[in-house]
Amino acid sequence: MTLADMARNIIDSNRYMVLGTVDPDGRPRVSPVYFAPDAYDTMFWISSPASHHSRNIAERPDISIVIFDSGVPVGGGAQAVYLLATAAQVPDEELDRHVETACRARFPEQKVFPAEELRPPSELRLYRARVTEHSVHIRGSDPVHGKGVDSRLVVDLG
Repeated sequence: MTLADMARNIIDSNRYMVLGTVDPDGRPRVSPVYFAPDAYDTMFWISSPASHHSRNIAERPDISIVIFDSGVPVGGGAQAVYLLATAAQVPDEELDRHVETACRARFPEQKVFPAEELRPPSELRLYRARVTEHSVHIRGSDPVHGKGVDSRLVVDLG
C-alpha cells in the first residue's frame, strides 16, 4: 500500500477529524467533529456558528486537521493523516450544491442529515475545509520511510 493509499484509507474509514483552530489570544484549540469528505480535497462538517471553533474559523480561517483511528492499541501501528486547510461556513446560496455529499450517511448506523436543519432558523450550519496539503504519520521504525523517529511526509492525493 502506498502512502497516498494509506491516507485515503484513513480518511475513508474514520468518522471524526480533529480541527485545530487558533483562539484570539493565539492559543491553539482542538475540536473533534464528525466529517464527510468530498474526494480528498474538501472536508465537510456541521456546527453552530456560535461554537468556539466556528468563531475561531470566522476570524482565522487557516486550520490544521488530523484524522486517525484512536482505537488502535498502544504500539499497534497508529496511522494518521494531517491536513492543512482553509475553512469557512458554506454560504447559504451554495448549500443545495453540497448538501448531498456533506450530509450523506457514510456508515450504516448514520442517518442522512436533513438539509432543512442547516438553514435559518436552525442553529446549525454546514462548514467546509479546503485542503491545501496532506501528510501522513511515519513511524520511526517504518522499514521504508522511517528515520529513527516518528515524522510526517507530504503526500499527493490528486
